[in-house]
Amino acid sequence: MAARELISTPFTASSTADEVLRGVDLTGVRALVTGASSGIGVETARALAAAGAEVTLAVRNTAAGDTVAQAIEKAAGGIRPRVLRLDLADRAAVTRCVDAWSGPLHLLINNAGVVTGGPERTREGWELQFATNHLGHFALATGLHGALALGAADRGGARIVSVSSTAHMRAGIDFDDLHFERRGYDPQLAYAQSKTANSLFAVEATRLWAGDGITANAVNPGGVATGLQRNFTTRQKQSLDAAEAAGVFTYKTVEQGAATSIVAAVAPQFAHSGGHYLDDAQEAYTVPDDADLAQHPHGVKAWALDPATAERLWAVSAGLLGT
Repeated sequence: MAARELISTPFTASSTADEVLRGVDLTGVRALVTGASSGIGVETARALAAAGAEVTLAVRNTAAGDTVAQAIEKAAGGIRPRVLRLDLADRAAVTRCVDAWSGPLHLLINNAGVVTGGPERTREGWELQFATNHLGHFALATGLHGALALGAADRGGARIVSVSSTAHMRAGIDFDDLHFERRGYDPQLAYAQSKTANSLFAVEATRLWAGDGITANAVNPGGVATGLQRNFTTRQKQSLDAAEAAGVFTYKTVEQGAATSIVAAVAPQFAHSGGHYLDDAQEAYTVPDDADLAQHPHGVKAWALDPATAERLWAVSAGLLGT
């Protein structure tokens, strides 16, 4: 069987969120962006609001969220985003955020993420990066499934954007030790596992929910200097510097970093096509699990798109959350 042609768009690594949205009218579109109080999340929310979307900022720090909402209102000509409190590592907080939503949801941008420099755990004992970056977003998306289905019926489709990372290439899912209870803790491997999980979520969400008009895609924003790196260990910083020096990536601006999320959110090429991993505004090519990152800086590991692994991860995640 011939290989499927990868989905392409007119945009590139240097495109900005505003360039992707040029000429796009999002009036009537309701979007929720997690982690929208800093970094790429702010720019994603601002760009969507500037195109006319009704944006909700789901943030852990609501004071910071209010400041961002005020700035977006000023920049977007009177469209003030709503602010909801969301701590993805707290199951009760996720439930409260879901319960605070009413009506249709057209775009869910799972943008928030954490990086730790050492072992940190939730009250359940779950490894914090996996719990926040994957399980929290899993609980949010499944909790908002009904709203997304309403949004799909309302406008002919709803989309989920799951923000992953090139870091996913470092590790697949270790189902025997998801929370580093038996192996030595490595923050880079823990982060990588969570980013692989973000991609696998998009695969299985699309399989389960495409019939409801909901599609999900994962995106790699590229190398962007944001507050996410504040907790990097010396080793993590050295690894990042070495990757840049080797040409694995070139730093982008925040505006460029948000562009691929916006492509997945609004580009017609992905309106009814999900389960993909996007890089530099294009669908990325798949590389073997043993591929060298330096040789394939813009690909996606096979383990991050494997349907059987995605189905298993969904079942395990639902079991952990009691859903």
